[in-house]
Amino acid sequence: MRVLIADDQKDVGVSLAALVAKCGHEVLQVVGSGLEAIQAYTRLKPDIVLMDYSMPRLNGATAARMILAKDPAAKIVIVSAAPHTAQLADTGALTVLPKPVDLDKLYAVLYDAAPQPTKPPDPTP
Repeated sequence: MRVLIADDQKDVGVSLAALVAKCGHEVLQVVGSGLEAIQAYTRLKPDIVLMDYSMPRLNGATAARMILAKDPAAKIVIVSAAPHTAQLADTGALTVLPKPVDLDKLYAVLYDAAPQPTKPPDPTP
């Protein structure tokens, strides 16, 4: 899968990118704000976005809602150190991944978000 990462803390974004690569997925770009995430999503069309919740100026929740307004099929996972609250649930994201990110949980989230192969049609009449 092609992954876009948005986190205002550069070291966290780089660490998350390394974890995504360990899971066998391609990191398209790591951006540092919600606005950059919206712009990168429009340009790159990633399969999934890992979006930090708490970013200055335009937080991850607002950026997620804006991406989903343009592309309702977008797959976004909110990454947050904050406890899971109704505010986090109201983003339209697939799920919330707690920080620090656990490799096994990240793998499971990416696996669940991946398009599942469809069964080919039965060739026998």
